[in-house]
Amino acid sequence: MRSIWNGAISFGLVSIPIKLVNATESHAVSFRQVHTEDNGRIRYRKVCELEDREVTQSEIGKAYEGADGEMIPITDDDLSHLPLPTARTIEIVAFVPADRIDPLQMDAAYYIAAAGAPAAKPYTLLREALKRSHKVAIAKFALRGRERLGMLRVVDDVIVLHGLLWPDEVRAPEGVAPDVDVTVRDKELDLADALMDTLGEVDLNDLHDEYREAVEEVIAAKAAGETPPAAPAPAGDGKVLDLMAALEKSVREARESRGGAGEAEVRNLHGRGTPKETGARKSTSRTAAKKTASARKSTSKAGESKGAAKKTTAKSTSKATEKKTAAKKAPAKKRAASGKRSA
Repeated sequence: MRSIWNGAISFGLVSIPIKLVNATESHAVSFRQVHTEDNGRIRYRKVCELEDREVTQSEIGKAYEGADGEMIPITDDDLSHLPLPTARTIEIVAFVPADRIDPLQMDAAYYIAAAGAPAAKPYTLLREALKRSHKVAIAKFALRGRERLGMLRVVDDVIVLHGLLWPDEVRAPEGVAPDVDVTVRDKELDLADALMDTLGEVDLNDLHDEYREAVEEVIAAKAAGETPPAAPAPAGDGKVLDLMAALEKSVREARESRGGAGEAEVRNLHGRGTPKETGARKSTSRTAAKKTASARKSTSKAGESKGAAKKTTAKSTSKATEKKTAAKKAPAKKRAASGKRSA
């Protein structure tokens, strides 16, 4: 993998030469803009508005637009001589527990590679120190023209740098939550809890981008001159008319999709009073009653079968006994007859 940034990690007085490598990649399907009449490519041209002519990349630079519209030129040389210790260094400033990092701040991820054999020892030292402390390192670094906040953690035997948004870049969630008073009943929470238990966990490796696959199927069909696959019928209009019924149905369908049988058990949330019987519990009771009745019938039939088997065995035993008795009597009669002839 090609490195995108070379520098060093500053760990107190320890300096670790490193390289940054992108840890993620995008598999999204990209499209081009075309003229709908003839499929001609639509391209954007860079034009100087003062000269009204197209300019080349070598003629393009950077500038900051002031409040009065004045353009203040800024060169790459100006940016490369910024008085910042993080210009070519990932400077570790603190070590904190991982749960102190708000996931809202998480940004792009990079693998950190040791740059050469001399960097292997200090790299391994930092990696093992992070492992043993169960903490992450908070660092500052400069990348792509701006100073950034970052978090260093260990994945397998590699140190990973996660870019973090600055705290003031995360918006406060004001006005986002529902602004109406809603009361959630214990029964609804119990069903929601049962649904969560039924859905359970998932191996993220089993998940994939179904939208991308569907787009690729459409592209393949159109390239072959075939009709693209039709979209499935929508599951519903998205309106929840009866929350309890929707929860019960969700639990049932989730249970069936997991290959389970019967209804999911609805448990009370910890610390809550015992709610009234829910539809799911009543259904569970009815199902259990049916199973019990079925089991009794099966037991009764099994008993009858055993009884019949006993009778058959008894008859067979009786016949076998009669045959043995007859066999014993036969030699006795023969001996008696032989005795008379001798006399």
